[in-house]
Amino acid sequence: MHAVEGAPPRPFRPLDGRRIWFVGIGGAGLSSYAFLARAWGAEVGGWERVETPYLHRLDGIEIELGPEPHGRDGWENVVSTAYARQVQGRPRADFLAELVSLQRSIVVSGAHGKTTTTAMIAFVLAELGLDPAYLIGGEIPQLGGNAAAGAGWLVVEGDESDRTVEALRPEIGVVTNVELDHHSTFASAAEVEELFERWLAVVPHVVRGWELDPVSFELAVPGKHNKRNAAAALAALELAGVSRSSAEPVLARFRGAGRRFEVVGVRGGMTVVDDYAHHPSEIAATIAAARERTRGRVLVLFQPHLYSRTRHLAYEFGLALSEADAVCVTEIYQAREQPLDGVGGRLVLAALRPGLPAGWAPTLEDGAAIVSRWARAGDLVLTLGAGDVDWAAQLILDAR
Repeated sequence: MHAVEGAPPRPFRPLDGRRIWFVGIGGAGLSSYAFLARAWGAEVGGWERVETPYLHRLDGIEIELGPEPHGRDGWENVVSTAYARQVQGRPRADFLAELVSLQRSIVVSGAHGKTTTTAMIAFVLAELGLDPAYLIGGEIPQLGGNAAAGAGWLVVEGDESDRTVEALRPEIGVVTNVELDHHSTFASAAEVEELFERWLAVVPHVVRGWELDPVSFELAVPGKHNKRNAAAALAALELAGVSRSSAEPVLARFRGAGRRFEVVGVRGGMTVVDDYAHHPSEIAATIAAARERTRGRVLVLFQPHLYSRTRHLAYEFGLALSEADAVCVTEIYQAREQPLDGVGGRLVLAALRPGLPAGWAPTLEDGAAIVSRWARAGDLVLTLGAGDVDWAAQLILDAR
């Protein structure tokens, strides 16, 4: 049978007829996979422990909230890495590899900057009317979320933390930078580099961010690290057929991802900014970016993330945080790890430079109270970490 001339194109529904249950559907990753799977024809549902912001865009999808993760009989169960030991099913990365195989794809990975770089690429494609699909590990306010199901390039943030990026087979692969960040997965930076090089060896078109000069034009997001991210994004866009002359003015308007130097509010002359920075290199870059934005003091509330990372990098955290004018450290956000004997937030506190005004806060509420007492008009306050420190930013504002 021949298509009728002039008839609208049939929607792209490669997952038609499938029923997919996502275990951990409220996370940044699986929520975006669920969004795209539904758009591509699947019946979708899932489990999550509590309500999360990412669930708000999944209207009409059956979601079960409860303390114990579970799959559903008769459905394909796609399981978040966090629950892989508790629920049998298809690994998250395996399902993502299938999605990447179904559409021309760009995958961005790296130790730092991958969310922002992925978002930059998707933003430019969207603004130029090229109708991208995208799966991004954070909210992008200018895009209205972290996922879309366009007919153009599929732009994906790939994760090296569990080595799963190696299973993805895009047309264009981007690695922003290489550094040891996940100590429970990798024994050395050399292992991380080997992983990325094995992956890039099977990708047709490759961008290595560290080989590029930072862009020279002004961006709406601060910091030299973002000029490096922009350089990687432009290189990928060129490989995707977008000229620099078209991409640069659009990229200059990109205002950032959620929890990436996100201005939470201004009160009493004090500005509060929240950032996902959870590695010493990221913290140093964020404090440097804050210096670009204020002539006043830079105050930090830092929540360490993961016991393994804190044990290995406590000294480096101290060096990076010591570039601020005052620092309050909280207890470690446990996330997926079990506590380690002798490892706590006080290791970071002890590594701060002598003489730096510093505070210890067992809880985020304590930390917000301490920093709000320090703050005065003209200060820029940073809440830093990959856990739940973001909600302390509002506590600091409310205390003014």
